[in-house]
Amino acid sequence: QLQAFGGGSVQAGESLRLSCAISGGTFTNYAMGWFRQAPGKEREFVAAIGRRSVNIYYVDSIKGRFTISRDNAKNMVYLQMDSLKPEDTAVYYCAASRSIPSQSLRLFTGYVHFWGQGTQVTVSS
Repeated sequence: QLQAFGGGSVQAGESLRLSCAISGGTFTNYAMGWFRQAPGKEREFVAAIGRRSVNIYYVDSIKGRFTISRDNAKNMVYLQMDSLKPEDTAVYYCAASRSIPSQSLRLFTGYVHFWGQGTQVTVSS
């Protein structure tokens, strides 16, 4: 089970940190990822992190502004979002994959086994 939290409403240029807790499994068996879905748009892959944090992947639209990390001792994955823009407004979802090779995180979308519920992020200009 995945539970994401930490969303909210901020002004452009501000920061938010999303968190996702996983329960009911061995956390280090999973690569973790974040997705988002803006109103009227399809769900978009944002970032992923391998099981030991060695491999990380970001989509170009958020590269340099967002940072994904995980704490295997706490069974948590995070998405630090800085320099937020209005176009970052979306519902953000965390996801877990048991099977994706860590060297192939760019393909995370096709390997998702579990989804968390979303958390709303709203960025106003």
